[in-house]
Amino acid sequence: MEGRFTMKLKPLGDRILVKPAPREEKTSSGLYISSGAQEKPQQGEVIAVGAGKLNDKGERVAPEVKPGDQVFYGKFGGNDVKIDGEEYLLLRSDDIYAIVEN
Repeated sequence: MEGRFTMKLKPLGDRILVKPAPREEKTSSGLYISSGAQEKPQQGEVIAVGAGKLNDKGERVAPEVKPGDQVFYGKFGGNDVKIDGEEYLLLRSDDIYAIVEN
């Protein structure tokens, strides 16, 4: 049976799946940065959102972000996840610092 298997990921609890922005390959002056020296991006697009975490009363508190939001997140937060050859980051909602608004 031929065909490509496409995996979907549904984050649980207060976890959020983010597609990081591409790494900078050039400096502002036009010099290329080696792959080892490129900084891990801290901005990306929300792909999927969990239902939220439970508060002290057992009520579900939904995350403040939704799929499609552009967000800034902590430099060292989250776990790298590879889905169908693409790199993603699985973060807790507390690891997201801001939503980029246009």
